[in-house]
Amino acid sequence: MRVLSFTLLFFLAPSSVLADLISFGDSWSEQRLQLFSSNDYLFNGGSLNIVSEGTVSLAWTRTGSDDWDARAASWNWAVDQSVPATDLRLKGGDDRNISIYFVFLPEADAVNMGDANIRQLKGNPNVRILQYIWGGNHARGDVQQSPYAPGQGANVILRQAGTGTNTENVNFAPDFAKAFGSTPGALVGIAVSADSDDTDSTIRASVSNLIIR
Repeated sequence: MRVLSFTLLFFLAPSSVLADLISFGDSWSEQRLQLFSSNDYLFNGGSLNIVSEGTVSLAWTRTGSDDWDARAASWNWAVDQSVPATDLRLKGGDDRNISIYFVFLPEADAVNMGDANIRQLKGNPNVRILQYIWGGNHARGDVQQSPYAPGQGANVILRQAGTGTNTENVNFAPDFAKAFGSTPGALVGIAVSADSDDTDSTIRASVSNLIIR
């Protein structure tokens, strides 16, 4: 009977353990961070191409409730033209090629904010955001409080500024613990940004095959 129980648990495990390929499609929208500053985003379903010319903004999407308990992600990204290396701890001097944001809320807040946009989500004091970054001059694996939202947002450095093509695999729980001293809540949103306004430089980059599990 015990063997049967373990077998049933295996086959009846929650669907969240399955990988979910995130489509760069109609659900994505741009959120400007400055009134007259906008990047160019090309949504191609499986990939997102970005051009940033002395500008900054982000593209974002909500996740469905089936994805709220995702605890890992992987993706491919490429940079053909890079910003200079900057100090990402400095507000107003922290250009980076790509940031991929994973936005978390306690489940009760996630239910209550089902129609919230990215600005409203960021305005919730319980929101926590992991920002995985290609850019800056810091060591891989460094976890820093965001200078714009310390205690709510954290930078996780994956690549220093420069060009190339790479594949990433991340686990939210250890990065979340290091950044915030707690465990992740519901994954309610994902965003991608490029930031070249402080250095007045140009970024040409892409993200593809974004999977959460």
